[in-house]
Amino acid sequence: MVSGATSGIGAVTARELARLGATVIILGRDRRKCARQVESIGRETGSRVEALVADLSSQRQIRQLAECFHSNFPRLDVLVNNAAAYFMRRKLTVDGLEMTLAVNHLAPFLLTSLLLDRLQASSSARVVNVSSNAHTKGRIDFEDLHCQRRYDRLEAYSNSKLANLLFTYELARRLKGSGVTVNAVNPGSAATNLGSDNGWVRGWARVKLRNLLKRHLIRPEEGAKTSIYLATSPEVEGVTGRHFFQCKEVPSSAASYERATAERLWRTSEELTELRPSSGRVALLTPPNVSSA
Repeated sequence: MVSGATSGIGAVTARELARLGATVIILGRDRRKCARQVESIGRETGSRVEALVADLSSQRQIRQLAECFHSNFPRLDVLVNNAAAYFMRRKLTVDGLEMTLAVNHLAPFLLTSLLLDRLQASSSARVVNVSSNAHTKGRIDFEDLHCQRRYDRLEAYSNSKLANLLFTYELARRLKGSGVTVNAVNPGSAATNLGSDNGWVRGWARVKLRNLLKRHLIRPEEGAKTSIYLATSPEVEGVTGRHFFQCKEVPSSAASYERATAERLWRTSEELTELRPSSGRVALLTPPNVSSA
């Protein structure tokens, strides 16, 4: 399963996994784009490709997506949390949450949690979280997670990418010995559609800037390589709780290894996604037993 798979790095990741013979589930919010990707990837690779349509800013739609997957598939071998967004102005989701936090962190947190039983039903499942080098500028301000005091688009994005790392390392600790590995990726600065949800004027400016910087940006095919490597390579079998760039393990920022921050972010994320009511204590994920098919 690959989120954000209708364009850019996500589309390349989905296509290459299908080319390797995997059954691929692409996630996107635009039904027509999803249909085109299913047809295109299926025709090109000959593999089974399906789509699940959901707006990942809506927790109700994420839950519906997970329910649909549960109804149709007994296990999940690879989950690539690739979808991300960059918002020029502060927005709120239908759940009343700041949009960057909701799409970039809470969505993969909730989706992964809801699919954990299917991941554990696989003999050796892999979770790949796509972060960014922007995480090095991030900080988690628990007193202003929703940027009510001040919204800076780059700060909000950087904070969400740091949250991806904290989530990756904490989930890896909680799943140690389960057979499920969890790793994070810095894909590099790729020419993608990130930031395309900000109106046509800003979208035009983004494209012009991207064209000016094109020689400094990598192609989506390059940006997807590390995600594909972590999803498939025998070299990283059993490797978990690590951060990769250009298919090599590299350290992330000092802030990303702060365990107390990761644990607090986990509790807060559970509360914001209503996975668990506020309890003031850390609890391990304990998914229900699933009969294998």
